[in-house]
Amino acid sequence: MTMTKAAAKKILKKLLRIMIIGLILCVIGVIAVFSVNAYVKKTAEPFILSADTAKTLEDADCIIVLGCRVNGEAPSPMLGDRLIVGSELYESGAAPKLLMSGDHGRIEYDEVNAMKKFAMDRGAPDEDVFMDHAGFSTYESMYRAKEIFGAKKVIIVTQQYHLYRAVYIARKLGIEAYGVPSDLQGYSRQRYYTIREVLARNKDFVTTIIKPKPTYLGEYIPISGDGRLTNDGKTGEAVVLSGGKG
Repeated sequence: MTMTKAAAKKILKKLLRIMIIGLILCVIGVIAVFSVNAYVKKTAEPFILSADTAKTLEDADCIIVLGCRVNGEAPSPMLGDRLIVGSELYESGAAPKLLMSGDHGRIEYDEVNAMKKFAMDRGAPDEDVFMDHAGFSTYESMYRAKEIFGAKKVIIVTQQYHLYRAVYIARKLGIEAYGVPSDLQGYSRQRYYTIREVLARNKDFVTTIIKPKPTYLGEYIPISGDGRLTNDGKTGEAVVLSGGKG
């Protein structure tokens, strides 16, 4: 059957209309993504401090160092810098405890024991360094800091690009959070991380509205107590950290 010119014209008009609507939706989506990104950064920015200013805060419960890739027991450059800054803040008396929050979801991959070892090698007592073995994401680290460790006022240490989101999440969860950047050098793939973070901020903007439970919760371990309660036999005295799925 031969299509008439009128029918073909009608189909072209419909296709054009669909394309225009699609383009408008794409533009709206892009605007929304960058608007949320800007909102998260602007909301968190007043609470991002220099290390010297953070040292003057009063009554901080702990310094949260967020996990990052390790090679065996060797921290990656990003994680190493976070640990240096976090340890220096602890040594200066900015907070009485360190909370190392990272991924230890597999026996063969362990961020938090490497992090605790770093702090203890610098002289931090075993009892002052807590490990959150189930800090599988920034959101989960902040949720568990409040619900498992009872942290109410914290200093978060990570790279600047990541710090906006970490502080934003913590504050949306009801923690009085401040951040100190740990950018002590340039990092490979930084452009990739910066671009990816725009999407991550949008994701956690939604997550902090929904407030889902993390992968694991578990028993209450007050951050004011003894960090050895979070040991799992690799650092210090062996005390198995129990936890159930949330």
